[in-house]
Amino acid sequence: MALDTGRVTDFNPSFEGTHPLSAVESYMPTLDSGPNIGAALKAAREFRGLSLQDVADSTRIRRAYLAAIEEMRLEDLPSRPFTIGYVRAYAKALGLEAEAAVTRFKADEPAGDEALREPVGVRRAGDSRLGLAITAGVLVVGAILVWNFAQRGINEAQPVAPVTAPPSTAEEIAANAGPQGPLSLGAPLPAPVESTVPELYETPGLDVAAAAGGSADAVIASNREIARGPQAEADLSQLPPTFTPDGTVYGAPAAPASPIVLQARESAALIVRSADGEVYFARQLAAGEAYRAPDLRGLVIDVSEPTAFQVFVNGQTRGLLPGAQTPLSRLGD
Repeated sequence: MALDTGRVTDFNPSFEGTHPLSAVESYMPTLDSGPNIGAALKAAREFRGLSLQDVADSTRIRRAYLAAIEEMRLEDLPSRPFTIGYVRAYAKALGLEAEAAVTRFKADEPAGDEALREPVGVRRAGDSRLGLAITAGVLVVGAILVWNFAQRGINEAQPVAPVTAPPSTAEEIAANAGPQGPLSLGAPLPAPVESTVPELYETPGLDVAAAAGGSADAVIASNREIARGPQAEADLSQLPPTFTPDGTVYGAPAAPASPIVLQARESAALIVRSADGEVYFARQLAAGEAYRAPDLRGLVIDVSEPTAFQVFVNGQTRGLLPGAQTPLSRLGD
């Protein structure tokens, strides 16, 4: 069942005191749920209506690693420091206390620093193959030494060939020289091949990142749009001109909120993050349900399907969302 994380749900400045838990919040899974931290994170994710792919897109962690954390299959994860970082990022993406999640992970899986003791009754026995290897090595070295001494004795027993004295005069040198005459030269060698400069390597996605001001999120959203393929354009003439609630309206109250409202035309996921990646709202909205955005700067709208959401500003339609990831300030322009 999907759930608003409750990060920004009440912007009434006149409210004082403790806000009573709603019926949904009272059943919200915590980090103490389940037999271990993996089960607690999985329960919190499913309660918010998010899939493993949604969390993988949010945290930039492989989906296989997230599944291994939920099932506590530590042998399928990298080293322990990386695993602790993944648990911290997973909890933060769900709006939970990151350090509390790390504390429980360390309690569930303490570091194995204590050395293991030998079992009772085990007797150390030497490997007989080691002795055979040493013996074979000694025999090989001995054979090499014997062969070298034998070769030296054979060379010393052979007579030394007489050394011919070099010619001392120019006449003797000319007599020993070969036939005189013009020398014939072969064809000239070809010129060396000139070095060529290789073509410049273009990093995949660099042009998209440059067009988006260097934003990695824009590159991910662009790749997601390319993978999705061409989408059928919606008939804008059939969209309602004004906002009419047709279900629950989540988000900030009407008074301190921004004039921007997103209404779902079909069932789709909606995640609202701050500039530093903190999740303010995450829910699977049904058709007719809407989200009223708070009056905060730097918020980013991340949806599973852009054409599933209609944008209203001051109650008037502005069409559909332009992309899977859109800054909130862009919708009010």
